[in-house]
Amino acid sequence: QVQLVESGGGEVQTGGSLRLSCEASVRIFSKYSMAWFRQAPGKGREFVAVISWTGGTTSYTDSVKGRFTISRDNAKNTVYLQMSDLKPEDTAVYYCVAGQRTPLALSTRADESDSWGQGIQVTVSE
Repeated sequence: QVQLVESGGGEVQTGGSLRLSCEASVRIFSKYSMAWFRQAPGKGREFVAVISWTGGTTSYTDSVKGRFTISRDNAKNTVYLQMSDLKPEDTAVYYCVAGQRTPLALSTRADESDSWGQGIQVTVSE
């Protein structure tokens, strides 16, 4: 299992920006697809964004397209989620996920066999 530590969450007003970071403790970070999921109060877990091993492929859920950008720095074992034009409906606990899967598989079939961070709170106020 990969140890993942998220940072960068907090509270921001509608229209604001935040950048989440997730640092992985693993020998070969570049073997893993990386994703962000989120869970809002009273709702199920939701896929947000995924990035391939090389960073050449990314995918987003429709509600964040054009506002969120996922990226990675394999030299720093870190994946990022830049969030702009934030809305109250983006309020959730955000989880970083690492999996030795294709990006499509990680985005649709992530489960407990993958590595999950502890989660970080993002709150968007009106």
